Amino acid sequence: MGSLDGFFVPKSIAIIGASRDQSKIGHVVMRNMVEGDYKGKVFPVNPNTSQILGLKCYPSVTKIRERVDMAVISIPAELVPKALEECGRKGIKNVIIITGGFKEIGNNELEKKLIDIAKKHKIRVIGPNCLGVFDPDSGVDTVFLPRYKLARPKGGDISFITQSGAVGSVVIDWMARKGYKMSKFISYGNASDVDEADLIEYLINDKKTKVICAYFEGVKEGRKFFEITRKFAGKKPIIVLKGGTTSAGTKAVSSHTGSLAGSFEVYSAAFRQAGIIQATDMEELFDYARTLSSLPKPKGHRVQIITDGGGFGVLLTDNIIKDGLSLATMTEEKVEEMRKKMPAYVVLKNPIDLTGDADSERYQYAITAAIEDPNVDMIGLIVLLQVPRLGGEIVDTIINAFKTSQKPIFVVSAGGDYTEVLKKTLEDIGIPTFSYPQSAAKAMKVLYEFGMETKNDKKCKKNGKK
Repeated sequence: MGSLDGFFVPKSIAIIGASRDQSKIGHVVMRNMVEGDYKGKVFPVNPNTSQILGLKCYPSVTKIRERVDMAVISIPAELVPKALEECGRKGIKNVIIITGGFKEIGNNELEKKLIDIAKKHKIRVIGPNCLGVFDPDSGVDTVFLPRYKLARPKGGDISFITQSGAVGSVVIDWMARKGYKMSKFISYGNASDVDEADLIEYLINDKKTKVICAYFEGVKEGRKFFEITRKFAGKKPIIVLKGGTTSAGTKAVSSHTGSLAGSFEVYSAAFRQAGIIQATDMEELFDYARTLSSLPKPKGHRVQIITDGGGFGVLLTDNIIKDGLSLATMTEEKVEEMRKKMPAYVVLKNPIDLTGDADSERYQYAITAAIEDPNVDMIGLIVLLQVPRLGGEIVDTIINAFKTSQKPIFVVSAGGDYTEVLKKTLEDIGIPTFSYPQSAAKAMKVLYEFGMETKNDKKCKKNGKK
């Protein structure tokens, strides 16, 4: 699996199909590599021009005298086999084929040619029919969508793999806008060679990745995929959004990447057995990812709610109970400490209702008590910023709590522009926030269950050694 490193940290890249025409994919990829953060060498390959973006252009990769670690192919489908053959003769071991027009449109024979050439030369191939990869740390960016239209996230610890380039492009843009940070992005399309199982195994062993997210329509080799995911269950969270959950969606899958989607019920059962977390939509996927990458695992399922709005406290209570968690009962000692510092009308139960005149100091007292209380495993912190005495200083209060707490704190805050600005500040430093109580409660459940799964996995391994 070490050979997959060549896709993410190559020292030199050839762009086969690089173009001076700004409307062509090869030009966009070339520009992203040259004007982005990539520090390695870029070799444009096009037999019809001598120079692109100030760099010498080559008629073929075989004419490049220097070593080439990776090639990106973006030329008409019928020309791809010849280009891949030339990559083999050049000794290039990692190739991304962006070009479509293969298995996904029924052209199985042409895709079979690619597979045979890759095997002959021992080339690892991502694609065809894909966006390729984006790695913020190395600066590798083969995504053929211009940066002024599609923002790129900053470096982080969440990796995302996808069969669908369209889903992938939206994810990149959305993560950048939300301030979510990315480790690696891989769009693998038809999976002629490198498939989802290979990528998951690679990311499991990647030190920069803490959480793996994926959009699947089908799995290329079911047995291989589930053996790998079961093998690594509990080591890192794997969160999957499955496309093709209805009969109509299943039919659409075959004309998209040429995959066989199969029964959603069968996939769901297999995912559960393999310890894979399932998301029902994109927002839920990243709610889980941000939670699992940022928050410590709780010791139990008892949640203390702190709020300045009674209704939101009730809604979070309902969702916590529905998701199989429980409300904490704080010790009388901690309740008495808060009572001495709070106005008499503050409700010191669960939820703790700081009421509509709450300020940052009141929040600090309540959060500190919950952190120190042995009866509390998680904290549901509802902060409605519309109340008159609560301002930007609450951000510092929350940040300080995160720095000192060994317990997960879930921040729920809903509102307009003012609220979103302050939430973005928290997200930028790695604190996940939620707009709705039900989203926070689901994330609490996932964090708790993954923590229990990790503990059980360690126990099993320990007993196995004995």
